[in-house]
Amino acid sequence: MANYSRLLVTKPIYEAGEPVEGRQSPSMTLMSNALVPGCNMYLEVGWIWEMPKPNPHIHEHKHNFDEIVLHLGNDPYNSEDLGGEIEFCVEGQPLVFNKSSALFLPKGTKHGPLTWKKFERPHLEMAIMIGTGNYKEGWPEGTGGPK
Repeated sequence: MANYSRLLVTKPIYEAGEPVEGRQSPSMTLMSNALVPGCNMYLEVGWIWEMPKPNPHIHEHKHNFDEIVLHLGNDPYNSEDLGGEIEFCVEGQPLVFNKSSALFLPKGTKHGPLTWKKFERPHLEMAIMIGTGNYKEGWPEGTGGPK
């Protein structure tokens, strides 16, 4: 019988992101090639526990891989409510939302800045990079810089 415990990650590594006040940073890497050899995806997640400072701290950037970015509220009785409002620019178009969400970003799509407009309670931010298993390959230029 195969031993599938090698595919289970219970201890994250902390490598993604510079220190930012008001959020878990670096965020938790819960899936990568370093954690599960042969995994060709990179998953990071971090708590936003108050209005981030600086805001924005994620600026316009792009990846050579498809990405899914999720923002998830923490109210089990109203799981669609994010607990804040975010403006997330994609190719210069602002998308504003206050609901739990998932956004697909095809490789090469410029995205950012992410600006928190309102903060009511902690919520999660998660990024899944499809086709790369490591942080440096997925974020070769980091999270961009202020424009």
